[in-house]
Amino acid sequence: MIVEICANSFESAKAAQMGGAHRIELCENLAVGGVSPSHHLIKKVIDELDIPTHVLVRPRGGDFCYSEEELQEMLDTISYCKTLKCPGIVSGVLTSEGSIDERRTKTLIQAADGMEFTFHRAFDRVSDPLKSLQQLQKLQITRLLSSGLQQYAEAGIELLNQLRVFSEGKPEIMPGSGITSENVMLFKRTGFTCVHLSAIPKQNVIPNSLFETGVVGTSDVHEIRKVVQLAQ
Repeated sequence: MIVEICANSFESAKAAQMGGAHRIELCENLAVGGVSPSHHLIKKVIDELDIPTHVLVRPRGGDFCYSEEELQEMLDTISYCKTLKCPGIVSGVLTSEGSIDERRTKTLIQAADGMEFTFHRAFDRVSDPLKSLQQLQKLQITRLLSSGLQQYAEAGIELLNQLRVFSEGKPEIMPGSGITSENVMLFKRTGFTCVHLSAIPKQNVIPNSLFETGVVGTSDVHEIRKVVQLAQ
């Protein structure tokens, strides 16, 4: 099972590599659920580390409905990532009605041509998850990151498994939120092929109704190592 670490800094990215993780989602400011990392951080990670790096493309916190100006900012970030040969992008756009914004999301996917595209946890705010999954299948994304519309993936595992069975691997369903060495085997036994976690100690997380906010600190290399060993 592939282990992806949500890395909020160079230190977290380095911990992911040292812990044997297979991939990172690089971001900053997890206090608002994560936003696009700076160009400096992206380049530093790509230049100095070997771990495959997928970059979060999210211009701000808050909702996932973006203006044309914000969309252009997202396209600029993707363009920069392409120049550095980043293997993947993590992004997505919703409509104000709580469905996938196919037009804007397709624009991002086309800009990321040749890169893997993960639709992120904006999915956890959709009103109809099965219909939204069908929309994403039509857009041919690589994978979907979701907690099953719950605050934590363990609570949403029933829906996540329904999505996994329905998708037949296209896209790959990647559970994320609240995954640790204590519960990762649940996801492995259920049949998931990858998981997503920050590996930041629990005491550094102040939860709200859906997304983990108030996150401070660095991914724990020892926790990452435990999860990777269990996921083998």
